[in-house]
Amino acid sequence: MNALSAASALPATSAGKVSAGLPDGLTSDEARRRLQKCGPNAVPDTTVHPLRRALGKFWAPVPWMLEAAVVLQLVLGDYTEAAIISGLLAFNAVIGLVQEGRAQATLAALKSRLALSASVRRDGGWATIPAIGLVPGDVVKLSLGGVVAADVRLTGGEVLLDQSMLTGESVAIEAGPGIETYAGALVRRGEAVAEVTATGTRTKFGRTAELVRTAHVVSSQQKAVLRVVRNLAVFNGGVIALLVAYAFFLKMPPTEIIPLVLTAVLASIPVALPATFTLAAALGAQALAKLGVLPTRLSAVDEAATMEVLCADKTGTLTRNELTVATVHPMPGFDIAHVLALAALASSEGGQDPVDAAVRAAASGKDIGDVPKLVSFVPFDPATKMSEATVAAPGGTQRLVKGAFTVVVGLAQPAPGAAAVAKELEGQGFRVLAVAAGPPATMTLVGLVALSDPPRSDSAALVAELRGLGVRTVMVTGDAPATAAIVAHAVGLDGAACPPGPIPEGVRPATFAVFSGVLPEDKYKLVKEFQKGGHTVGMCGDGANDAPALRQAQIGIAVSTATDVAKSAAGMVLTQPGLGGIVAAVKEGRVAFQRILTYTINSITKKIVQVLFLAVGLIMTGHSILTPLLMVIIMITGDFLGMSLTTDNVRPSPLPNAWKIGNLTVAGVVMGIGELAFCVSVLVFGAHRMGFDMETLRTLAFVVIVFGNQATTYTNRERRRLWSSRPSFWLVVSSVADVLIASTLAVGGFAMKPLPVLVVIGTLGAAMAFAVVLDFVKVPVFRGLRIN
Repeated sequence: MNALSAASALPATSAGKVSAGLPDGLTSDEARRRLQKCGPNAVPDTTVHPLRRALGKFWAPVPWMLEAAVVLQLVLGDYTEAAIISGLLAFNAVIGLVQEGRAQATLAALKSRLALSASVRRDGGWATIPAIGLVPGDVVKLSLGGVVAADVRLTGGEVLLDQSMLTGESVAIEAGPGIETYAGALVRRGEAVAEVTATGTRTKFGRTAELVRTAHVVSSQQKAVLRVVRNLAVFNGGVIALLVAYAFFLKMPPTEIIPLVLTAVLASIPVALPATFTLAAALGAQALAKLGVLPTRLSAVDEAATMEVLCADKTGTLTRNELTVATVHPMPGFDIAHVLALAALASSEGGQDPVDAAVRAAASGKDIGDVPKLVSFVPFDPATKMSEATVAAPGGTQRLVKGAFTVVVGLAQPAPGAAAVAKELEGQGFRVLAVAAGPPATMTLVGLVALSDPPRSDSAALVAELRGLGVRTVMVTGDAPATAAIVAHAVGLDGAACPPGPIPEGVRPATFAVFSGVLPEDKYKLVKEFQKGGHTVGMCGDGANDAPALRQAQIGIAVSTATDVAKSAAGMVLTQPGLGGIVAAVKEGRVAFQRILTYTINSITKKIVQVLFLAVGLIMTGHSILTPLLMVIIMITGDFLGMSLTTDNVRPSPLPNAWKIGNLTVAGVVMGIGELAFCVSVLVFGAHRMGFDMETLRTLAFVVIVFGNQATTYTNRERRRLWSSRPSFWLVVSSVADVLIASTLAVGGFAMKPLPVLVVIGTLGAAMAFAVVLDFVKVPVFRGLRIN
């Protein structure tokens, strides 16, 4: 039945309620007064101006350090170096800007679902006004195809409401007088009159939008970058202060002190760290997209690696999201085949009703020879809660009915024991239908059909795999406790079930395995409670009401059937049902994490050794051992070519990752001191054994820093021995490029004094030998600091 014919088939009494006995509605003056008091029926616009967003990218610790370096370069008149550093600053800003704006996209999706106009009764007559002008107490008309403009309570008529954009449930609901519905619902059939109960931010949609706007958790990536920069700033800042003090002690002229300070500042900036985090996540996102998982925020790739708790939706994630006949209980005198055959006659063929489809599918495998001939069929009516058919049987025309147990047993002859069986089946979480047949006045109960949404065949194995990866899965569902318990047991979630009701304060993931009867807005609170316990949380969701929880979770996961609002709020969108995509995200996230971890250790090592090398060089020679230009070259070749670590072959960790910045800093210091010893040894050899002058020593210092950094790159990339795994193709290419660039500049004397080619080759050989020696120090250090 199409929407037009359904609307025309409404009972006359329903239509009468819409058109008769209506109140006059509010007066224009009263509506104006309430509008001033309650505000417009709209979600406030919180869009950040693009220019403000762009400027925000230049207000953070790493940009501050680069900006200070640009200022110093300009003071010295080194405009080329200032332009290069400004380019690096802009590069980081552009990458950050491209990945922003997810919360605004969610709010835009919410707003696009709201009605633009509404039919309202004012001053005793109907008028069409912009929906923004509705106020509480207004009388509005809900018509076929229209969008509900505010939260309302129906006062007359009947409508079929599609609330899928809000709840994620695809089945429309019948609504009559006294039923409340919400802004954004779509009228699929009928017509009704309703009274506005809430507008604007007070509506369910408005509260959802406000929660989305305010829901925020700082990603572990952001925390890691800030803490790395902070630790480097504290350590290197102290070293730079001592450098300046020693320079004054030596009575160096300001023309030498300022370049020294600038070089030290440049040496301490992890300039490519934010960009590397983004690049590693982007490569992980590309890999996930091939597996049917679409990250909407790049940080979600990293968060998947750290996820400890997964709040999994039941329907469509753990189950198949399709009804099937679980069991049939025939009454005396009937068998299963006949019960299903008669139930199928009272079911629509080729329609979209999932119950009828499940019954006909079950009956198709049961072949009986005496099936009555169908004469007429009446589809399921939500008002009567049953469907029926007229059939031609050997004894004459008979009536068949299939529907809710309480309705059907009222139409049939008493059936002893049927109520107890139905109660038992319902207690097991099944949806129970009754089937009756016979003459209209003396129908007999034929049997009971129990339906369920069975678990997916792979759910139990994937839950076990997540458990093996150190991720605890808890089921979060709006279904009844009995239904949830059956599915939970089937997929291997055998822990305790949280009692129905509000989410307990201070609840922990280990306390309960199942949360049933959970309203969408309760998911937000559940995520917050888990996060208060220090857990990294993943949350599955599908409806607009899930958007705040998806936004609040470190990794919000929109399932394959999710609404646009849920998808825009989530960090990842699954294109296939089930947990397979989540398992893939965890594994790929841990690969990306290991790559970022390696770069972070490498960055800490380089920045520490470079500043300390300047200090030792100043003590040895009384001059700055590197110039600002040489340090800019080291930054470009080392830091940015080092981003090739984002493609490296790594071994993902077996358990959830965590950013232990303190441990990483200690490891970086130890590895940095080792590299410092190597660099100083080569510098001493050049100064005292080779007798190099100051300019040649600067070239040697440049070469040994570049080669030493390459050596520590290969020791740091592997948690075990450096030869335990093969580096990626692009890492090898970038290393060769870095060495060739440095060697060419040094031998050719570009931007520095030439260095004999044999010295360059000897330094490279020494660096390779140094890497092997340092590796024997690294393994116990990494093991002791639990870097894996």
